[in-house]
Amino acid sequence: MHSTVHENRVYPVFNPRIVLSYRGDMGKRARGSYSVGIERRTRIVEAAAGRFSAEGYHATTMASIATDAGISDSGLLHHFPSKKHLLLAVAQYRLDTSAEWWDTLPAEVSGLATLDAMVDAARRLVGQPGLIELFVLVSAEAADPSSPAHAVLAQRYDGAVDALAARLRQGVHRDGLPASLDFPALARECIAVSDGLQLQWVLSDGVVDIVEGVRGHAARLTAALTGATEEESGSSVQVVEAATVPDRQ
Repeated sequence: MHSTVHENRVYPVFNPRIVLSYRGDMGKRARGSYSVGIERRTRIVEAAAGRFSAEGYHATTMASIATDAGISDSGLLHHFPSKKHLLLAVAQYRLDTSAEWWDTLPAEVSGLATLDAMVDAARRLVGQPGLIELFVLVSAEAADPSSPAHAVLAQRYDGAVDALAARLRQGVHRDGLPASLDFPALARECIAVSDGLQLQWVLSDGVVDIVEGVRGHAARLTAALTGATEEESGSSVQVVEAATVPDRQ
């Protein structure tokens, strides 16, 4: 097994499946000290997510996360030997909670209405600017195939494309879209726009408007798919968004 060294202690190389095992049935079956360890790991990840969101990754200290989680500095290092380990754990945590939000959307938010939901998702995203920075940092880390972030992001994109394509595909019956459309390609395009705008937002020090960028793309895509004008499509995005997409914080 590969390992890393931190202050004369040896730790296994980060494995996202192990580090994030606080989620799911494993947590329900845990007992005794194992259950306590999972609960403590959950508190740490949630505390880190709050700090990264409010202060940004670089400005956040491990000591502040330990304080928020109610544990000692050494206790934090026992679970996460470096801030990079926490960065990846929080990234997976946020990806999971984002996926859960999409799963809770009502059935009518499908087909073209999915594009409206993406505008709402963008609005929720800009309410947590520190996590936009976090996503960009993890994306840069994932460029290295040997990095554990590579596997995390690759899995995220595969799942997101499949889920979004399935919602868009319902537009064949709901919106009269051609069944011959390449829905996975449309899904990748939508995700690329959102993720690319996040990178540009960071590089522009927050000047780039992510919400309007996603809204404009949704309007243009709706117009291209339905033959409506962009103005008509843009109005539809705003009306459907307000009427059918719940506000889930």
